[in-house]
This record gives sequence, C-alpha cells and structure tokens, in this order.
Amino acid sequence: MIRHTRDMAARSIVFVTGNAKKLEEVIQILGDKFPSKLVARKIDLPEYQGEPDEISIQKCKEASKEIQGPVIVEDTCLCLNALGGLPGPYIKWFLEKLKPEGLHQMLAGFEDKSAYALCTFAYSTGNPDDPVLLFRGKTLGQIVSPRGPRDFGWDPCFQPDGFEQTYAELPKEVKNSISHRYRALKEMSDYFIQNATPKS
Repeated sequence: MIRHTRDMAARSIVFVTGNAKKLEEVIQILGDKFPSKLVARKIDLPEYQGEPDEISIQKCKEASKEIQGPVIVEDTCLCLNALGGLPGPYIKWFLEKLKPEGLHQMLAGFEDKSAYALCTFAYSTGNPDDPVLLFRGKTLGQIVSPRGPRDFGWDPCFQPDGFEQTYAELPKEVKNSISHRYRALKEMSDYFIQNATPKS
C-alpha cells in the first residue's frame, strides 16, 4: 500500500521532460482537476533496454533517486505489428535517424501497415519502499506517408483508427481526446483524484 498519497494534493510532483511541447500537452489534457502541480525538469536518464513496463519502472526509480521526492516519468512506444512490435520503446532513436518518412518506408515490403501507440506514465512517491505505479494508454492506427506539421515527433505518419487525418493533422483538442497519452493520463488522473480526496 502506498503511503502519503493523500499528501500529494498539496505538493508538486516533478515531471521528467525536457520537451516543452510534451509538457504543454500533458497539462492541457490533465486540466484543472488534477490535484497536484507538475513541475518539469530535464534529467538525463540511462537508456534502458527491455519491455516497456520494465523500462518505465527502471527510469522512474532512477529519476526518483535523483529528485529525492515524488516523480513522474513518461515512456512512449510506437509499435509496428508487421515488425513484431518494433521499434517500440526505441522509437526515439529510429525517428532521429529515419524521420517520419523512413518509418513509413520500413513497412514498404509489408502488407500490414497497422501499428499502435503506447504511452506509460510511471509514478514514484520518492519512497524507495513504495512500488512504482504504472498508468498505460494505447491507441490503434496505421503507419502512413507523413502528412501535417513536423513539430511533434512521429505524429505525421500515425493515423489513428477511425480517422482520415494523422495525429499531426488533427486539431489539438481532438488528438488530446483520443491519443495514447490522453488514455494514460486519464488513468493516472483518476487514480490521483480518487486518492487525494479525503474519505468522509
């Protein structure tokens, strides 16, 4: 059982990111109901290998040691089904080398263009005895030839199921109501709201 969760309402939590766009999107999605204040801080964490959950837990534990207090880290995967889920947690490096065009070209020899975006938020109270909590969100879609603005990672080549536009082409408020990040944040927000509300 995690202790001191109710105290979080009165305290700020460090959100590990150096990406201003990501912070802006996270705050926009969480809205006014989230009971804690997020404070962004850039920390160079080791690049772990393994499955998404393992990576999230390790990153969160490492960040918590450095912060010496409550911390949230986010890990995002883009998983191409034809490639057995790759690049998955290594999408950042693939994107740097290949750009959105290259991600699309990776599937040139495959009929299956389906993919899913997976977002995991890991939370530590800062107490090493408390377990790291994971909040996950997943959005299904297709990898397409890039369309739309190029200011947010692989958004131009990911078209969520049920839409004709890529993440990059969708209005922010629409993307922020269906995205993998939205789903993970909703799960996290629900947990914090529930645990920060004193029981009568």
